[in-house]
Amino acid sequence: MLEPFIEQKSRQLIYYLSRFLRGRLPYRELHLFVWDTLEEWSHFRVRSWRPETLREQVFWHLLYQIEYWSEPELKQNLKVRRELRYCLRFLHGYGQIPSYCVGVRP
Repeated sequence: MLEPFIEQKSRQLIYYLSRFLRGRLPYRELHLFVWDTLEEWSHFRVRSWRPETLREQVFWHLLYQIEYWSEPELKQNLKVRRELRYCLRFLHGYGQIPSYCVGVRP
């Protein structure tokens, strides 16, 4: 039951974050997506904080990064933007998991 949720939300995250990074989605929409996702997640009775897959690990890492960095940092910090893109590539199915992705469940 968790795997379909992570799969669906990963596809949505790719869409939202990619559009934001290209300047085609306002930050508030990205922020709302994160909080809507967390609200949906809260309905699951999950006991483990450990992601079941590398994909899920990257998914949670990206959600955390979106909320950790300020809007100006997400828009202007080239290092942050590059790391977000590497994680998105992994969610797309390209390449290996970036070594800095330390995602855990909320």
